[in-house]
Amino acid sequence: MTDDDIIIAHADALRKAIAENDVNVDREVRRLSRRGFIVAGAAAVAAYGGWKFLRLASREGDVPWPLRRGLETNEKLSETYFRTARLSRTFPASAITNARINGGVGLQPNYDPANWRLRVEGIAGQPPATLTLSDVKSFPRRDMTTELRCIEGWSIVVHWTGTRLADLMAKFSPPSGTRYVAMESPGRGYYVGLDMLSCLHPQTLLAYELNGAPLTWQHGAPLRLAMPVKYGYKQIKRIETIRYTDVRPADFWGDRGYDWYAGH
Repeated sequence: MTDDDIIIAHADALRKAIAENDVNVDREVRRLSRRGFIVAGAAAVAAYGGWKFLRLASREGDVPWPLRRGLETNEKLSETYFRTARLSRTFPASAITNARINGGVGLQPNYDPANWRLRVEGIAGQPPATLTLSDVKSFPRRDMTTELRCIEGWSIVVHWTGTRLADLMAKFSPPSGTRYVAMESPGRGYYVGLDMLSCLHPQTLLAYELNGAPLTWQHGAPLRLAMPVKYGYKQIKRIETIRYTDVRPADFWGDRGYDWYAGH
């Protein structure tokens, strides 16, 4: 056999191997394509079934009950691991950022700060108490620089000045065993429900200053809640009413499908 015959024979063998490989590849591609189509179809059917199930499921707090159960599980975990001795991280003054304005629900444009009063209801053995801003400021002044986290995913570092809610509650005490605190802005334009332990946390303030200046209208003047253990939607602006209760209070965003506890 000449060298040319050997080359031709090798070329024929190579072409045959390539042809067989092409057949195998084509067969595998068709198999995988059919399998992928079946899997994709099954996934689409399952997704549609899940969507339809959620859409038709009865609703609790403006969300389908399966999602509500998920939120309740998250709430129980957050409550289980919460400790009043666990403090949120504090920051140096150099870390302070501009105070972002976010959300104006409950902030009436015709607000007159001179007429503002804070009403505390449900006090043990006493009628409701009415306080001026000067009354609130008569409690020990507290300062902290902490992170305010929004459920939307952003955060800022701000400096708060105010009165510990626990100090006010020590003077205007709830009945023994009270589990919750409700807070409302004027006319109940905005309202939050809070667990008692979070209210007693040493970093929970009734704040009247932000970054060294009195609160502005947009930031909830004259008094708002600063609560670094909760997401921002719990930190109600322009508090007008504080109420102690044994019934879990309604919550503006909790009523609209958000986590009632809102801890992080």
